[in-house]
Amino acid sequence: MLALRTAVLMVLAGTTVVAQDPLAEIDNDWVRVLRVKRGPHEKAPMHQHPATVVVYLTDYHQRITGAAGKTQEASHKAGDVSYTDAAKQAEVNLSDQPLEAVEIELKPRLAGFKPAPITLDPVQLDPQHHLVPFENDRVRVLRTILEPHLKSPMHEHPHYVVVYLTELHTTMKLGDGRIVDNPRRPGEIAWREALKHETENIGDRTAVEIQVELK
Repeated sequence: MLALRTAVLMVLAGTTVVAQDPLAEIDNDWVRVLRVKRGPHEKAPMHQHPATVVVYLTDYHQRITGAAGKTQEASHKAGDVSYTDAAKQAEVNLSDQPLEAVEIELKPRLAGFKPAPITLDPVQLDPQHHLVPFENDRVRVLRTILEPHLKSPMHEHPHYVVVYLTELHTTMKLGDGRIVDNPRRPGEIAWREALKHETENIGDRTAVEIQVELK
C-alpha cells in the first residue's frame, strides 16, 4: 500500500512512474523475463513491449490488435519460439484452454560492452543436439536436445536465458572443473552469465531446453 500511495503521489506531481510487473521472474541489465498466463478467452488490454522473444509453454491461439486497430491471428504449438519487434498491442486468447508463455524482453545494449569471443560454439561442435530455430542481430536461439545419458562437448555461451521445456536432470562441468547439479522442472527459467561448460543428462528421458543467447 505504501508503494502504491507513493506512486500515486509521484504521478500527481507530474513524475512518470513505471510500475514493476509482479510477474517478472528475471530483471537485470540485459532482459526482463515475464511468465504470461491467460485464461480461456481472456483479454489483455493495450500495452507496449520492447523487442521480445516468446517461448510457448502451451499451444497458443490469439487475436492481436495493434495500436492502429489492425487485427491478426497468431497460432503456435507448445515448444515453439518467436521473435517480435517493439510494439503496442492488445490480445485475446481465442482458445477454450488456458495459455502460458515466457516473454523475454530485450533491453538496450549496454554502452561499451564487448563480449568475449566464443571459440567453442555448441552449434559447430554438436549440431545434431543444438539446433537454431532463428537468429538475428539481437539473439541466437538454440533448441538443445539431450538424450538420456548424453554428454555434450565442452562449449561456451554468451549471456543467455534458459527455458526448460521438459523435466531435466543434468550435471554441468564448468570450465574451472567444478561440477554443478542441475535438476529442473518443465517451465522453469534460468539466467546464466557467459559460461563455459559441458553438460551430461543423467536422467532416463530425453530433455529439451530453449537457450536465448544475447548478442
